Amino acid sequence: MSWIFSLSAECGTEQTAAEQFSRYFDRVSWILSNKNQSQCHTGIFQDIEDNWWCRVSPSGISEVGIDTPETAYIMTEIGILLYQHLRFAPNFRYALVGLEVDEFRTYSELIEETSLQSFPGLVLAETIWQEIGSPPTFRSFSSGYVWQPYQGEVYQPLMVSSDLKNKLNELLSVG
Repeated sequence: MSWIFSLSAECGTEQTAAEQFSRYFDRVSWILSNKNQSQCHTGIFQDIEDNWWCRVSPSGISEVGIDTPETAYIMTEIGILLYQHLRFAPNFRYALVGLEVDEFRTYSELIEETSLQSFPGLVLAETIWQEIGSPPTFRSFSSGYVWQPYQGEVYQPLMVSSDLKNKLNELLSVG
């Protein structure tokens, strides 16, 4: 199974908004601290509520999840670069960087969400932030946007090692 690390942005009901967002990120590239180049590729799609999304997928990154501390570091570095570029992006309603963040919440799910604290890195248009009651965990991101600061990606050995999982399960079955 492939795990996709990306920036996903919900751009609202107009396809042209997602297309503009896509053009802004398409082919943007960076040289990373490990001297590798990462280039962004984009795609747009509609969710079940007919809202338009743009997925920004950087190249040269693991597709099996965060399987080493080094992978977590590089994904975090790319995540920061994506957020830096996002600060000047064309209009969107909300966005998030991470693993498997496509359609992490539809618009109506986001509005009904009781705890957005489980989404570090979530960027909201100020109008949406106000609509959900202006939670104090958000701070200024850029003109017209607020966010919960990004915390980076984390290597969790128990998530990727079946050997470690088996050893833990043995330990848990004692007693």
